[in-house]
Amino acid sequence: VLGAVWGSADVLEALLWPSLGLLLFVTFSQVPLMHLSSAFRDMRFMTGVLIGNFVAIPVVVAVLVLLLPAEPVLRLGVVMVLLMPCTDWYITFTHLSGGDTGRAIAVTPINLLVQIALLPAYLWAFMGNSFHEILAAGPVVTVFVTLILLPLLAAWVVERWVARSRPRVRVIETLAWMPVPLLALVVFLIAASQSQTVFGSLPLLIAATPVFIAFLLASVGLGLLISRAAGFDLGRARALILSFATRNSFVMLPLALALPSEWQGATVVIVHQSLVELLGVLALLWLLPRVTCADRV
Repeated sequence: VLGAVWGSADVLEALLWPSLGLLLFVTFSQVPLMHLSSAFRDMRFMTGVLIGNFVAIPVVVAVLVLLLPAEPVLRLGVVMVLLMPCTDWYITFTHLSGGDTGRAIAVTPINLLVQIALLPAYLWAFMGNSFHEILAAGPVVTVFVTLILLPLLAAWVVERWVARSRPRVRVIETLAWMPVPLLALVVFLIAASQSQTVFGSLPLLIAATPVFIAFLLASVGLGLLISRAAGFDLGRARALILSFATRNSFVMLPLALALPSEWQGATVVIVHQSLVELLGVLALLWLLPRVTCADRV
């Protein structure tokens, strides 16, 4: 409503960038970047997470993209958001589902670093020549450095500083309260500043919704398959399934917002996916105890 009434979105967009940067910083501060080695204590689980997220999931996405209309903006938004595993509310939902939160926390920084390294290759593979056009036309590289790499580095510095003194842990605990209100603020600013894009993208959102639902179902099936093959217990199985089902939409947002104007519809597609995912994962919290209810999955 605000976006439709307010004729100029300049002020809202000016507020969006620092809000998004702060959101990513506080989110990264909750990722145990100082404890990468802990992920290697359970090599079977980490192997399952990495193979699923960075080998099997891209195959699933490649199949689902074939179901989309031949609209490059829609395909870009879908590819950007579905290829990147979540690093924030994934841990919360793993805890709520009764999954192994410790292993979920341990593998999260590995997931984050691997996806940052692989994102350019994925976009090139899925978008072809359009990928080179996007890089040439928009400040994507600059935004990647300033809104992803710098907050990541700042979070790592803060974690190192906190690790030197036990009382400083309160800093991380205080920052842990900030992602939810900042996330609400960012979603509000995007909705208000991109309202015209939203109104113009309704056909894209309608076309993307079945694909996002299909992805959730496929990710659950993939998680069950790998869990059974690996002989995971319930906790690891639920953590694995939710790693596949949740995507890193809010790390992809700054990159989408930095795209040239003709690609801006990808931003709306990414936000829409996060809303579909949120409702879907709430359903998973009810479903997982019913499909993973034995000693072994």
